[in-house]
Amino acid sequence: MLEVLATGPLTTVQDRGRTGWSSLGVGTSGAADRRSHDAANRLVGNMIDAATLEVTLGGLVLRARAEVVLAVTGAPAPFTVDGAPQGHGAVVVVPSGAEIRLDWSPVGLRSYVAVRGGIDVTPVLGSRSTDSLSGIGPERVTAGAVLPVGHDAEDWPRADVNPYPFEHRTTLRVIPGPRADWFTDHALELLTTQPWTVGTDSDRVGMRLEGAEPLPRSRNDELPSEGMVTGALQVPPSGQPVLFLADHPVTGGYPVIAVVASADLGSAAQCAPGRTIRFSV
Repeated sequence: MLEVLATGPLTTVQDRGRTGWSSLGVGTSGAADRRSHDAANRLVGNMIDAATLEVTLGGLVLRARAEVVLAVTGAPAPFTVDGAPQGHGAVVVVPSGAEIRLDWSPVGLRSYVAVRGGIDVTPVLGSRSTDSLSGIGPERVTAGAVLPVGHDAEDWPRADVNPYPFEHRTTLRVIPGPRADWFTDHALELLTTQPWTVGTDSDRVGMRLEGAEPLPRSRNDELPSEGMVTGALQVPPSGQPVLFLADHPVTGGYPVIAVVASADLGSAAQCAPGRTIRFSV
């Protein structure tokens, strides 16, 4: 078991999400940076869908109540075991009673802590993920909680160091549409030529972007609500786009000018408020 001493700004339990419920208004949720979540699980020999801890901006402090094997991936937050520095993206054996501390990462936003066996909270609709928009899934991790360790482990991997280094792209590839025709040609040009700043009110639901010039629309009539996907760039009347992340709503009523390529969604989830990003086709 892991005793939680402190959580930092936000720590949640995440796996690869709950699929198959969109028709009932339930989003997928899951790890915002799935690549980093998967890498942490692979390092400790877990099944790929074992639950990890997603730690935003560091600050997590745990105490091992029994010996555990863990790995930290994603944003390279310095971390220690009883004050001794440990390697990021490496397998670490933590003795019973030891204190695990993650500090703030100078790059990126979200780190992932995997323990061999996975975090064994009660699944909801087939997933252990916390959905911050709907409230479905386990509660946010709080100080004083005790997290059980499960049995979602497989054979040990052949490597004990992450072969997939932390990737933090700040130029995200997009696919125009499906509602690009609701915008002027100048809007599409602006999207890929001007820089965008990640707003301070961004979260797991979406990344609010701020640009010097808003994206002008070619039509102003109402768009019926339609299905949304992770990576959709929805543009409200302000002309400042919102990039939907893991906990996005399943439908939306504003036009989507483009969608971020699935390969770049993990990098998008690692863009901290204040970071400048760009888009390319």
